[in-house]
Amino acid sequence: MKQRPTFPAQLDSTLAKNRPTPLGVPAVAAAPPVRAAVVSMPQGVGMDSSAVRMNMVQKLKAQGVTDPAVLHAMGTIERHRFVDSALVNQAYEDTSLPIGLGQTISKPGVVSRMLELLCHSGKGRLGRVLEIGTGCGYQAAVLSLLASEVYSIERLRGLHDKARENLRHLRLPNVHLLFGDGMEGYAKGAPYAAIIAAAGGEAVPQAWVDQLAVGGRLVTPVVTGSEKSAAQALLVLDKTPQGVRQTLLEAVHFVPLKSGVA
Repeated sequence: MKQRPTFPAQLDSTLAKNRPTPLGVPAVAAAPPVRAAVVSMPQGVGMDSSAVRMNMVQKLKAQGVTDPAVLHAMGTIERHRFVDSALVNQAYEDTSLPIGLGQTISKPGVVSRMLELLCHSGKGRLGRVLEIGTGCGYQAAVLSLLASEVYSIERLRGLHDKARENLRHLRLPNVHLLFGDGMEGYAKGAPYAAIIAAAGGEAVPQAWVDQLAVGGRLVTPVVTGSEKSAAQALLVLDKTPQGVRQTLLEAVHFVPLKSGVA
């Protein structure tokens, strides 16, 4: 087994809650075990109230999200800590919100839907996961409760720094933040049990397919239709011993997938 690489931005040691039952893809080389510490979540009033998060979880259930590990993770991570102070009152509504530099934090309904698709096997915790587009760091935090290792790459330096600051208080030992071109993936951490993207292009970059383990799954928005009427839909790509299988699902709206760094 290859030696695990070091990362330019690695967060330190404790975790927000006991991790749920593992959800892994058996074809992936096992990542080193992650030791989870328990941090009590605030039980106060307002945005810090667990009741606010549980209300959001109930709405996600009503939308059809059923995976208990995903619902647990969504109810644990405090979304209001990842948005600007002027928008905290909207943090638990099912809406996307601006996070600066022309980017947004996705709707809780979309985040939970994509994560549920990612955790399709139901056989245990996900292994090593690559996230394309860290943004403000919210989805990486949720993923930390579902996967043994999360490698999240962001092309915008301002958002990479914001995510580091947003995640600092959680001290997640299994989240590694990378600054770079997400279209190239991160070969040093491959193979990945799962890859999830927060931006949509006309095609899935070959680098992502190459870095996905056999038995792994990739969930990403892709552009459909002509340039004049370009829309996006969720794409699920499964890498099997027989080849790649793609399934196009419902319409979504994400920022465009771009190359390079800025």
